[in-house]
Amino acid sequence: MQTETILLIIAAFIISLIIALYQYFYKAKKRQKKHLFFAFLRFLSVFALLVLLINPSFKKNTYYEEKPNLIIAVDNSSSIRHLKQDQNVSQFINRIQQDNNLKDRYNISYYSFAEGLTDSLNLSFNQRQTNISKALEDLDQVYKNSTAPTILLSDGNQTYGKDYQFSSNSYKQAVFPVILGDTIQVVDTKIEQLNVNRYAYLKNRFPIEVILTYSGDQNVRTRFEVTSGNAVLYTKEIVFSEEQNSSVINFTLPANNVGVLQYRARLVPLSNEKNKVNNTKTFAVEVIDQKTNILLVSDIIHPDLGAIKKSVESNERRSLVIAKPSNVKDLDEYQMIIIYQPNSRFRGLYEQLNTLQKNYFTIAGAKTDWVFLNRVQKKYTQEITRQTEYYIPRFNPNYNAFLFEDIGFQNYPPLIGAFGEVRMNVNYDPLLYRTISNIETEEPFLVTIEQEGVREALLLGEGLWRWRAQNYLDAKNFENFDDFFGKIIQYLASSKRKSRLNTVSESFYYGNSNIKISAEYFTKNYEFDRRGNLRISIRNKNTEAIQTIPMILKNNSYEVDLSNLTPGDYDYTVSVIDENISKSGSFSVLEYDVEQQFLNADVTKLKRVATNTNGKYYYINQIDSLINNLLTDQRYQVIQKSKENVVSLIDWKYLLGIVILLLAIEWFARKYNGLI
Repeated sequence: MQTETILLIIAAFIISLIIALYQYFYKAKKRQKKHLFFAFLRFLSVFALLVLLINPSFKKNTYYEEKPNLIIAVDNSSSIRHLKQDQNVSQFINRIQQDNNLKDRYNISYYSFAEGLTDSLNLSFNQRQTNISKALEDLDQVYKNSTAPTILLSDGNQTYGKDYQFSSNSYKQAVFPVILGDTIQVVDTKIEQLNVNRYAYLKNRFPIEVILTYSGDQNVRTRFEVTSGNAVLYTKEIVFSEEQNSSVINFTLPANNVGVLQYRARLVPLSNEKNKVNNTKTFAVEVIDQKTNILLVSDIIHPDLGAIKKSVESNERRSLVIAKPSNVKDLDEYQMIIIYQPNSRFRGLYEQLNTLQKNYFTIAGAKTDWVFLNRVQKKYTQEITRQTEYYIPRFNPNYNAFLFEDIGFQNYPPLIGAFGEVRMNVNYDPLLYRTISNIETEEPFLVTIEQEGVREALLLGEGLWRWRAQNYLDAKNFENFDDFFGKIIQYLASSKRKSRLNTVSESFYYGNSNIKISAEYFTKNYEFDRRGNLRISIRNKNTEAIQTIPMILKNNSYEVDLSNLTPGDYDYTVSVIDENISKSGSFSVLEYDVEQQFLNADVTKLKRVATNTNGKYYYINQIDSLINNLLTDQRYQVIQKSKENVVSLIDWKYLLGIVILLLAIEWFARKYNGLI
């Protein structure tokens, strides 16, 4: 307690004493023994009130014990069951839960992980992917400010994510890996990896690369083959030895039919192999009739032309041809036309476009002849000033012709365009607005127009190559810009009219991937409708089983996760409840479980994790040794801590009650003795 507070309390004592003596002795006509009692009561009540006003504070120390945390993280992937370790895991967990010494020493928390981390032990051992690195990163965030040694029960086989043997260097807790699975190397041949493009073009041949591996010390001979149905399309004899334990095969297959073609790659197992699942892989290729052919017409040489070509052809399903307006002949070969800075030489091209009702993309800039362009079409008009201006793009979040997200346009360099007002004479959807000298305007910069079944996009500025370069500086790739430009191309290359319900799905999915189908639902004004109640019906073509699932709103689409579907062929129908609107499609799920490709535990990586984190590795049958180590490890002690609380006297409510009680006793005593 501070000296100032003590002096104030002494002063309160003296003042209270003076008040009591003054009232009951100095002013009293007759001094009786009862006045001494009354003075004492008055002294106590006044002194208590003054002390409450001074409000002294006291320090209070409380002591408690803090246990270290003990994390039990269990691999819940299907490889644990495939390696026949699920029973061992259950016995291990029961042993930990029943050990009272561990409970007294640690606060034990249980987690399971596969693709992600879960704070429970609902072990099913049916998860299709494993990401050990992500599990350690999540645990590091949860326990970053505490002591928490981690027991990691896993076979060490990770199917995707960062290599955990290296990322564990940043994990702040000691990890004690418990190795699950057989550690003895056995004879095994397998298809390590199969690389193939998802798409191929009709009448072409598509390449395939296969990596085959062998573990063993004998010279063996086997055969690799690829089949489709009952037909064998490719076969090759393979020879392995202890030194020659891998083989890379490159070959091509013909794409003779349009649609999704399924294939089966098989490395014939050896007679003494235990795991034959990893000798087979199913894959598929979607054969497309033709590419989307695009014609870019320009009368000048400009860096934009190269940027546009690179962006368009970043999708292998598209090709772009650049031509001068005088060389344009047959437009029927192209799905859409890009017109770059038109002038009077483009008159014939516009006449063909009007006749054939082709979709096109007009890009105007400093060298555009607006006198000609204003005359040759009536959809928009540019004020003629003969001057140029730098325009910065501003994204319109309410754009609804197709789904699109802002890719950071506000940070992109300005484009050069004609100075002056642009007047739109038809209905249009603005994707970008103009910003001039940091002044935001509602003038269109990039718009899409749909009139009488013909779609057009209009960009009022040149310098797209700067945008693509800026995208690379920001993200070290061109993906965002190419996706932005690709969506415009996709919109213009499609002749489909607007639909209030659109679905997005792949033609096929691999069994180990996430199977997601999304849908876009619009109002009658073609504005995205978040009030929709959508559901999807899935029919298995083989079993005729049907299941109906509601779709969940996620950002600007409705989505459903169908990752639990078994391999097979499916039809689906997305419908809007209380609306006569539906969309149908189909897809295939290919049989593939990456977790079943493993034959042994990855002991090397788990040992590396223990070394990186100052832990120690154990095998599943060494649980007693692990428990003993955790109980004797001097790094993990129960710590007694103290907590100092500063308590103000005014928080002690009983003192106010005592004051009231003293005043009440004094009043009743005086009343009883006739002094009031």
